[in-house]
Amino acid sequence: MEQKIHQGRNVKRFREMLGIKQEALAFDLGEEWNQKKISILEQKDIIEDDLLKAISTALKIPVEAFQNFDEEQAVNLISCTFSDNAMFNNRIEVQNINPIDQLTKLHEEKIALYERMLKEKDEMMDRLEKLINK
Repeated sequence: MEQKIHQGRNVKRFREMLGIKQEALAFDLGEEWNQKKISILEQKDIIEDDLLKAISTALKIPVEAFQNFDEEQAVNLISCTFSDNAMFNNRIEVQNINPIDQLTKLHEEKIALYERMLKEKDEMMDRLEKLINK
């Protein structure tokens, strides 16, 4: 039996993972959208391609994620990978880690995170300005 991907549920799942409220997504999609319409959208099995593309842009997630993510398959993959039998088949490798390399990598990750947070703050300020100007 072929599993069906529920695109609306995937939109909801990714939106919630990003910590974005339905109202915020509605605002990003345009004036004709509101929280209620997002709620109805998230119940749809299939979402029109143009709308899926707009949601993809708003959430900064590839369209394919909404079209292809199947929670049941993901759970099955994880349970098979981490079952007792699978654990015996996995090798454990010991790596020598240079602490200076680790600190450099950590520092670079912190800078990238800080830059991403600044960009998100700027985007939020732009959205707020647009909302105020309406």
